[in-house]
Amino acid sequence: MTIHGIRTAAAQTSKVKNGVGAFILQCKKMEFHYCDWAGSSRGMNGFIKGILPKFAAANPQIEFSISPRPNKHPVVTGHYINGRTKPVCVRNLSPYEILEKVELLRDASGEKLIKANKAVTSTKDSVRGIWSPFHGKGEPV
Repeated sequence: MTIHGIRTAAAQTSKVKNGVGAFILQCKKMEFHYCDWAGSSRGMNGFIKGILPKFAAANPQIEFSISPRPNKHPVVTGHYINGRTKPVCVRNLSPYEILEKVELLRDASGEKLIKANKAVTSTKDSVRGIWSPFHGKGEPV
């Protein structure tokens, strides 16, 4: 006997929900600028020749651009889907240190860093009000 009109739990959970639960990488493009001649680009040249092809193959959703910039320090710039860019100078770093910086740019959201003054940020004031040492019994113990 078949019952029509009853939805199963599997059908309800596999429903598409307009991207809710889907992960979208915020970094859309990375630019690598280096100098062939300068000593500060030695690590960047090693990174481009050895590590970058493997990193690019592991991250096909990111566009990679490599361009020489003579007589300048090496820079890696991340471009994000919110329109912001984050440049990171990688002068005198080893290829594996540059890989850490590139992973940091890949995983970043592109938003500006903000200082959190309090451990917990709330939109509502405290129910008890502001604490003061003058509240209480009035007599020291």
